[in-house]
Amino acid sequence: MREWWRDAVIYQIYPRSFQDDNGDGIGDLKGITRRLDHVASLGVDCIWLSPIFPSPQKDMGYDVSDYTGIDPLFGTLDDFDTMIARAHELGLKVITDQVLSHTSDQHPWFKQSRLSHDNDKSDWYVWADPLPDGSPPTNWHSHFGGPAWEFDPQRGQYYLHHFLASQPDLNFHNPDVVDAILETCKFWLDRGLDGFRLDTVNYYFHDRQLRSNPPAQTRPQVMATDLYGMQENLYNKTRPENLEFLEKLRALTDRYDDIMMVGEVGEMGGKSIRIMGEYTASTNRLHMAYSFAMLGPDYSPDHFRSCIEGFQQGAPDGHPKWSFSNHDVPRHVSRWAEYAVSEDHMARLSCAMLLAFEGTIGIYQGEELGQIETELTYDELTDPPALRFWPAVKGRDGCRTPMVWESDAPNAGFSSGTPWLPVKAPQITRAVDALEAAEHSILHFYRKSIAFRKASPAMTHGKTRFIDLPHPLLAFTRSAAGQTLTCVFNLSKDDQQLHLDGTASLSGPHNGALAGQILHLPGNGFAYLEHDGPLSLATG
Repeated sequence: MREWWRDAVIYQIYPRSFQDDNGDGIGDLKGITRRLDHVASLGVDCIWLSPIFPSPQKDMGYDVSDYTGIDPLFGTLDDFDTMIARAHELGLKVITDQVLSHTSDQHPWFKQSRLSHDNDKSDWYVWADPLPDGSPPTNWHSHFGGPAWEFDPQRGQYYLHHFLASQPDLNFHNPDVVDAILETCKFWLDRGLDGFRLDTVNYYFHDRQLRSNPPAQTRPQVMATDLYGMQENLYNKTRPENLEFLEKLRALTDRYDDIMMVGEVGEMGGKSIRIMGEYTASTNRLHMAYSFAMLGPDYSPDHFRSCIEGFQQGAPDGHPKWSFSNHDVPRHVSRWAEYAVSEDHMARLSCAMLLAFEGTIGIYQGEELGQIETELTYDELTDPPALRFWPAVKGRDGCRTPMVWESDAPNAGFSSGTPWLPVKAPQITRAVDALEAAEHSILHFYRKSIAFRKASPAMTHGKTRFIDLPHPLLAFTRSAAGQTLTCVFNLSKDDQQLHLDGTASLSGPHNGALAGQILHLPGNGFAYLEHDGPLSLATG
């Protein structure tokens, strides 16, 4: 028996922006339930919901004030149960974000913790005395700008926050905190949830000795807020104790049937691939992990190959999840526009490439529409980093604008009220109803591509062997159960031509032509070549 999550396609829903059912301009659980037929029609296996728990919404739900409730913005626990039941009827698994490394400062735990040094929750968060000159205990940075420490005059101490000052970090060195967090996870498993997406999975523990980080050995990431990237973040995250907690969480999930945990590794580049491997290398840790390695501006055959081969080498028995977009980064059709013949060409190429990767695949709501980043003005923003550092930082709102369902309906069918983020004309041109009506639309292409992946033994079970070809070509072979596919992708705007040594035929969706021994790929072209015997490719 093969676990359901291996080679699954997971569809991320950002609840605020999927479907508003009550007209308040914010998406909700009833709206999600109403639109689940669309998700199921894609052929995906699972939905992942970004946070739906009670929250002051300072960071759009990633500041949790109650781990075992539903924020009234989204509905009730009964609405949640109804949504899960409908998803299961449609054959969809359901996982939710678990934001365990930190809470809101409005969580009852933190409200009690900050009262004194000696109450029942006093050691549930990371507190430290000021240095003799009053400065913070370490040089650690916050992701959202400024120090990762906030002084609290009531306790006369600093508390740690990796994100907003209103998101204090829990102290996982305290076993009572670990037990309490595990209990909240059990609550959702008992309600029928199929697993968790673990936010910032490498951030749970900090260095007990509170050692400051050294300077980064590589260039910082290019972001106006990225003082964080100017340090080698050795002591504020990815501590060895993280693995022990993951093993406890895995022991809990193993008490249930068919549960899956996927962890978000908060790192970039090669380090992220190494941590993905470490966190999935054992059957008593995460089922799989993903990182930001493919969610950035890097777009080259060497980059994608190094990500996949790096994981293969670092965790030969581990399992990866790959995605190109999510709620934290610009949509990839816009992010990689300089390499695209057109937006539609990039949408098709990226779909074909991602679905050919070995492992589990994640797609973000709207990807199936070829959706592009929304251009916003300052007065339309809600994202804290953008509000603070505009215009150098545009923030994450541009990828979070509402789904577009009906071309001619108010707000494209998302809401009868005023949406929390605007629905704009460039997005509406990609409404679901318009693409349903167009026979060769990107929406139908996604359905065909997902169906092809699921029907192909090579795509679902085959190991990956890369083929050495010059830039801008990415090529690899996957084989399983008597089927061999060689997948070739042109990551440029220019036509490419390859000579085949061997016999092959085109299989599945493609943007290219095979004439005898010549494979022609137009700009952003791609092909899956099926063959029984050996096949080699050469340019020129």
